[in-house]
Amino acid sequence: MYQIAVLLSGSGSNLQALLDAERAGTLGARVALVVSDRADAYGLQRALTHQVAAAFVPLPPAPPGPARAAARSAWEQRLAGIVELFSPDLIVLAGFMRILSPAFLQRFPERVINQHPALLPDDGGASYTTSSGLVIPALRGAHVVRDALAHGLTVTGCTIHRVTPRVDDGPVLARAEVPILPGDTADTLHERIKREEHQLIVEVVRSLALTQQETALPPRQDQS
Repeated sequence: MYQIAVLLSGSGSNLQALLDAERAGTLGARVALVVSDRADAYGLQRALTHQVAAAFVPLPPAPPGPARAAARSAWEQRLAGIVELFSPDLIVLAGFMRILSPAFLQRFPERVINQHPALLPDDGGASYTTSSGLVIPALRGAHVVRDALAHGLTVTGCTIHRVTPRVDDGPVLARAEVPILPGDTADTLHERIKREEHQLIVEVVRSLALTQQETALPPRQDQS
């Protein structure tokens, strides 16, 4: 069975979408581990409710300078060590509010994907062209839902992409557009984006699991 580790920092609604699909038999994969950098992340409770292994790996505060960098590196090594214990085929960053270093990504090559609540282009550029031909800025960072409203955009969306050392960049696996409605707030807009994310992450994981399964199958022998 295709194994998934989910890293999160918050409520874990995308994790719940994966768990629901797994329970319904439509995911084609198993959520084997959930990890959070926050003890109060509700996603950890979702994992325990579904009898999925859950781990809290806190990033301790450290003074600026070399001590901070050393603490950050040690934390990431602990995180990677826990993830490696479960040998995941895929690591899903589902609202995980920490940037992972190139060293972490090298330990799990081509196995880390991220959900980003905005539309990202295929080429890593500064703009994205919507299905209607509208050119909008490619929003990156931690506050892109709020930024979409601040820019006065009429459309935003979500993107699932492979993670590379460049933040909010990497090969795009799927995306969905979401209209911004008159009177939208960051909360109402984010809720509509989440609905698209829930569907998209299940589709992407199912596709990746199926692709690996097909690749692992021995070649079929033609019978004469």
